[in-house]
Amino acid sequence: MHSHHHHDHSLPALGALNRAFAIAIIINLVFTILEFGVAVWIDSVSLFADATHNLSDILALLLAWGAAYVTVKPRTQQFSYGYGKSSIFAALVNALLLVIMAVFIGVEAFDRLFSPKEGLPHVVVIAALCGVLVNGGTAWLFLKESHHDLNIKAAFLHLALDALLSFGVVAAGAVMIVADVLWPDPVMGLVIAAVIIAMTWRLLVDAFQLMLDAVPKNVSLESVESYLSDLPGVTAVHDLHVWALSTKETCLTAHLVMPEHTLLDEPDGYRRVSEALNEKFQISHVTLQVERSSDCETQNCETIHHA
Repeated sequence: MHSHHHHDHSLPALGALNRAFAIAIIINLVFTILEFGVAVWIDSVSLFADATHNLSDILALLLAWGAAYVTVKPRTQQFSYGYGKSSIFAALVNALLLVIMAVFIGVEAFDRLFSPKEGLPHVVVIAALCGVLVNGGTAWLFLKESHHDLNIKAAFLHLALDALLSFGVVAAGAVMIVADVLWPDPVMGLVIAAVIIAMTWRLLVDAFQLMLDAVPKNVSLESVESYLSDLPGVTAVHDLHVWALSTKETCLTAHLVMPEHTLLDEPDGYRRVSEALNEKFQISHVTLQVERSSDCETQNCETIHHA
């Protein structure tokens, strides 16, 4: 017996997301080109670091946009699960980019700490303030979806962290103006590099684990097993697997030992269990195999798929 039920977790406002990505990419591209020019002109390591990180933002946004698009494409004969994993891959790449850029900034800032150069701190402050507005404003475009999608969260973090970086550059420039010193420029670069790594590490670990089909961190496997075990008529649960199909969709398969006819034999029994799993654990694709005996090889088994 087979039953099908689908919980639609595709991006609900893909049109709005497309506009958000397009706006964010165009604005950041224009600003990054201008900021690179100013950084070279005044030879500021903190401003150059800010521009470099802005460049990684653009690449991150392009990756996230592409992943958001292919995630909702229908599955094919070759890709029977669809393309949802691409959103996890994009989140992993984005996190790696952040860490790599932070290391690059840190090395450059450390070198400049011992070889300070004269600059124009007033120009640094003005350019960095523009960076705060640009990155903060574009990050806001992704704030809502960042709570529900690891891929969008990665894009949001890129922009939000760059706004933080720009604010740090503003602070460094202000100290340079008031105290008439050069060291705040490289010191702020080191501080911001450390902050980026600290705030990105969790995202990197989460994305890497999901690539290896780990149980998503928002799902407790013990709680899922407990819920299934407590279903009327279930005497045992085994071969329980939970993994991420994408940054928004979670899949479950399990064997339920049920010697007698119970809740799941009712016309809407499987639908009710599937909806409960979705409501309690945000699991949208459910496949259950019912075993009438603990020895399924000699008894009838029923596989029920909800997707």
